[in-house]
Amino acid sequence: MKKITAYVRDCMAEKVLDALLERGIRGVSVFQGQGFVPHVKGPAHSSFDTATEDGLVAVAKLEIVSSDLAAGTIIRVIQEHAHTGRYGDGKIFVIEVTRAIDVRTGAEGEAIL
Repeated sequence: MKKITAYVRDCMAEKVLDALLERGIRGVSVFQGQGFVPHVKGPAHSSFDTATEDGLVAVAKLEIVSSDLAAGTIIRVIQEHAHTGRYGDGKIFVIEVTRAIDVRTGAEGEAIL
């Protein structure tokens, strides 16, 4: 199993989520926050509609745990639908999940996905 963590522009998160849903990908956790981009100053910066004077920009963090087989599709969907071609489109990180447990049932492994 893989855990995919993607940081995307907040304004692109809904587009990414819709595209994942269209492909049957469910179980996405979304966290809203801010990312620090030190060389971006002021709200008028052309790459970031929501930049603050301190260089903070609105971001969405998406977390998905998937089978190894589905991971490639999920990554491609995020890349395609989060892409604007401007600096700050985001990052995707993929790590191996060595154990997964359903709290309610006690089931383990890919069966909980």
